Amino acid sequence: MSDDRRQRGFHLARFGDYVSLELGLSPLTVEAYQRDLARFAEYAEVKGAAGPADVGAPLLRQFVYHLKDLGLAPASIRRNISAIRTYFRFLTGDGVVVQDPSDRLETPKRWRSLPDVLTIAEVQQLLASPTLDDTMVFRDRAMLELAYGAGLRVSEWITIGARDLLFDEGLVRVFGKGSKERLVPIGRSAIAALAVYIRELRPRLERGEGKGVLFLNARGRPLTRMGAWKILRGHVTRAGIAKRVSPHTLRHSFATHLLEGGADLRAVQEMLGHVDIATTQIYTHVDREYLRSIHKSYHPRG
Repeated sequence: MSDDRRQRGFHLARFGDYVSLELGLSPLTVEAYQRDLARFAEYAEVKGAAGPADVGAPLLRQFVYHLKDLGLAPASIRRNISAIRTYFRFLTGDGVVVQDPSDRLETPKRWRSLPDVLTIAEVQQLLASPTLDDTMVFRDRAMLELAYGAGLRVSEWITIGARDLLFDEGLVRVFGKGSKERLVPIGRSAIAALAVYIRELRPRLERGEGKGVLFLNARGRPLTRMGAWKILRGHVTRAGIAKRVSPHTLRHSFATHLLEGGADLRAVQEMLGHVDIATTQIYTHVDREYLRSIHKSYHPRG
């Protein structure tokens, strides 16, 4: 599409008149808004939108992440978002679009910040922390292997039942948010650790109060969130990991390591149990930061 057709299709000239004449914005702000909207219209067109009526909230989120990937400063991204919101207010006021897809668009200040992601070496240190000196070594190994190996939320790993392990298929049945069921693959290391725990330790812990739950405490009752957190914290300290590690850190590390290894985003979304792929997309930006850091460190022109 030519610049002139894009101007007409996205009503950019009318928007320029609106911010200049009706809102009375300064010439510099008007110029910046027009530049921002021209970039947005070009991006939307590439994504298959012929005009603003074809633009939804997912495309707007993708555009904001696109700006971040371009290396724009947070202040510039906030201005772009302001321009988009003003643009859609103008369009809804004029009846060009029925709904405003920008009403929940997040600014950089509100972007979720991920906790530290463990490196693969740090994960290996953590998984090696439980030793045969510990009375709960088999439980702790199995718990850490499963939490990282399947990318589970802490609420999921403490409620998994012994019957939810499908060893022959290499899967675990997980009940996530809203009791939605999903099947997540688990690797050989997790399967081996879980098999040893179920054979060697869990029968000794079970005193009729386990309620079929996989991971039990020393009194034979299902682990609580706090109990799981304390176990993890103890092994993080023993492994000598300086980062602040929560149960969710293992989930973030699982997703990031999959994407670093080339996993498909949709597959990672399925394994994490995310309803909206936009939630999973945050990991692609962690992954890109990682790639940028590798390039800067090792490329001769980095």
